[in-house]
Amino acid sequence: MTDQLRIGIVGATSPLSGELKEALAESALAGATFVLLDDVEAQGTLDQIGDEAAIVLGLGEESFDGLDFVFFAGSSEQTRRWWRRASDAGATVLDMTGVLDSEPGVVIGSPWLRTADNEPDLLTRAMVPAHAGALAIAAVLNRLHAPGLLRTAAVTVLHPASEYGTGALEELHRQTVSVLNFQNLPQDVFGAQVAFNQRIELGESAQVNLSDAGNRLRHHLATMLRGADVSTQMVQAPVFHGICLSIWVELTRAVPRSALEQALNSEPLYLVPADEPAPSNQEAMGQDRILLRLASPSTGRAEAARQEEVRHFWLWVACDNLRLAARNAVDCALEMRRLRPRGQVQ
Repeated sequence: MTDQLRIGIVGATSPLSGELKEALAESALAGATFVLLDDVEAQGTLDQIGDEAAIVLGLGEESFDGLDFVFFAGSSEQTRRWWRRASDAGATVLDMTGVLDSEPGVVIGSPWLRTADNEPDLLTRAMVPAHAGALAIAAVLNRLHAPGLLRTAAVTVLHPASEYGTGALEELHRQTVSVLNFQNLPQDVFGAQVAFNQRIELGESAQVNLSDAGNRLRHHLATMLRGADVSTQMVQAPVFHGICLSIWVELTRAVPRSALEQALNSEPLYLVPADEPAPSNQEAMGQDRILLRLASPSTGRAEAARQEEVRHFWLWVACDNLRLAARNAVDCALEMRRLRPRGQVQ
């Protein structure tokens, strides 16, 4: 008789959980029984996973009993309050909020960018699926680091409001409307104007912290990209969804542009050709691929440009942050599932 997995999703009404539910419904875990959990205010909300309707349940001490996996995809406060209860109940915890980054024994999860520093084992009880921005940076730079080409890189990360959850999205929307109507701006979440603005720090009264977001990205990146000199700068962008990256790269030696294009144009990367729209957060929405554009060469003719040798260049990268995070989290669960076989998931 086949055991059926039982999977809980905490923060089931968050934007991230929406992508997570879609990713789970399209994965080898689709046959599991799903339990949707959230704060009491969301209790009773009608939801669905795939074609199956589901009711959101309120969080309580007994919510995690009998669950095999629990995804924390809501607020940091929910994770801090409930993750130990989920772990004590025997569930494998997948923390998509990053709260458990520094907890002993917790692994940063990136199955398709695996290193010895983030390898789970049978004793791993909790995993933090890697930050979407760190995944995108590592996916690009690993193509250059592996053959010994990467000398140094500098990355500017344009950070979207959706990385902070529903409250930040709602405040950015209200700020946008208020600016257009010449009204006072709500600033409870950001502590400053983010609409129609770009910032390297938020206000003193902000409920979210851009520096913490940058530190989390750097910590996750360090587990996936070893031995390379990479600097990052986090900028709060006035956008709802999608991470964009501006990357300056210096190689150890000059290589033909054609060889560079070949290295950067394989899944999950897609090197967007000049006759297609340039990558943007809008273009990346709904895509599993990471879109990138190599800066235009100085040479005029196309064939001569492809043979031109380059050592320094710019890359422009865009990805769907919620979708990438959700797909990676499901891959983490599948990896942990293989370490703890209980029967075949249908």
